[in-house]
Amino acid sequence: MGIYELIKDDGCAIADPSKNLLALEEGFASKQLEESGGLLARKALKSSIGGAIPPVETIVGDFGCSPSSAARNPRLVSLDVFRGITVALMILVDDAGGFCSAINHSPWNGVTIADFVMPFFLFIVGVSLGLTYKRVSNRIAATRKAVFRALKLFTVGLLLQGGYFHGIHNLTFGVDLLHIRLMGVLQRIAIAYLLAAVCEVWHRSDVLVDSGYSLMKKYRIQLFVGGLLTSTYLFLLYGLFVPDWDYQIPLQDGMSKFYSVKCGVRGNTSPACNAVGMIDRKILGIDHLYKRPVYGRTKQCSIDSPYSGPLPADAPSWCEAPFDPEGLLSTIMAIVTCLIGLQFGHVIVHFKHHKDRILQWMIPSSCLLASAFCLDFFGMHMNKALYTVSYTCVTAGVSGLLLAGIYLLVDVYGFRRSMHAMEWMGKHALEIYVLVACNILPIFIKGFYWKEPRNNLLNLIGIGS
Repeated sequence: MGIYELIKDDGCAIADPSKNLLALEEGFASKQLEESGGLLARKALKSSIGGAIPPVETIVGDFGCSPSSAARNPRLVSLDVFRGITVALMILVDDAGGFCSAINHSPWNGVTIADFVMPFFLFIVGVSLGLTYKRVSNRIAATRKAVFRALKLFTVGLLLQGGYFHGIHNLTFGVDLLHIRLMGVLQRIAIAYLLAAVCEVWHRSDVLVDSGYSLMKKYRIQLFVGGLLTSTYLFLLYGLFVPDWDYQIPLQDGMSKFYSVKCGVRGNTSPACNAVGMIDRKILGIDHLYKRPVYGRTKQCSIDSPYSGPLPADAPSWCEAPFDPEGLLSTIMAIVTCLIGLQFGHVIVHFKHHKDRILQWMIPSSCLLASAFCLDFFGMHMNKALYTVSYTCVTAGVSGLLLAGIYLLVDVYGFRRSMHAMEWMGKHALEIYVLVACNILPIFIKGFYWKEPRNNLLNLIGIGS
């Protein structure tokens, strides 16, 4: 595996001291000797030790720096900061999105700042995989470990977002398996992680990378997989026929109200008649979908749009129908986002100079953004709920630019102290998501009350009351 760390100017770095980011790998010391002193220096070193070049651990030790101290922190700091910023943005959206439409999810077409949170996480997962699987000695063992990790993440997501916990307004728990929500944020990340990891472990060539073109050639199979997934998504989204469908809403008196939605169309991307929702209803079952669809805040479904509100008098029949924003078909493009992040991770692995890395990030990011706006202009609108191709391009492009900017500030210019909070949040992203975003911590605190459940600390400070 590649080892990456931020080396301070402590006299232990072998690389150019103007470079903060040092890549330690086998043969690194020998390569540096060849670059600085040519083949004569290498031969002199071989003759002086009477044999082959010693391993990098020995050379680093000779410079007065032990291998353990040189690799104390094998993390890319800018990646932790990026992840921490995403966690902070997620908390902001969850807590303040209901009061400010600009930081709440778009009701349907269009994007807001909230719509970048999920793609940021997927992109970061991809970048991390590029570093994790830099070298794989046993592909079967690596695949087995990736499958096990994905299953653990999927199970945690099923527990947290399947309806087992009833929120901070209700201290009860438990879920009817006939109505458990099957997909969710962590489940989507688990699926994208698994497929991207399998691609990285099994699908790469032995091409020597010395340019952007050779980088694409080395990982051409991964790029082909991404293109195949995109083509499959487009074929299903615009090619499947969506028939009329029915659903029912349970009422408080134990009865149910039935609704019928008229469709009979093909290639429609409206809230009611898109192929994304139809596939989820057919495969997962409508009872296993998210019960509070984002299109409930559209003008057709809320008199307070873009906020949630009462239904208008002429509201269409689909306004209260379940719809999962992390459904099956839209997850295909989520995998593509993860694969794009994986290619950005390859840049870190194969390019050692800051200028080269930033250039190799800026070019594809700009192309993705240009493609996104062109697609949106010609009718393929940016839509998070459907995870359209234009939405994939714009979020991946912004992710790439943001990674380049954070890398420049943190890893190149060394503005790390001001980012300590974000770095810490990035290192503990999953724990923060589980405790805060999934309301586990508020539920735990609210579980301790005085005499009556309403006499608890959260209600006292105005949370969850």
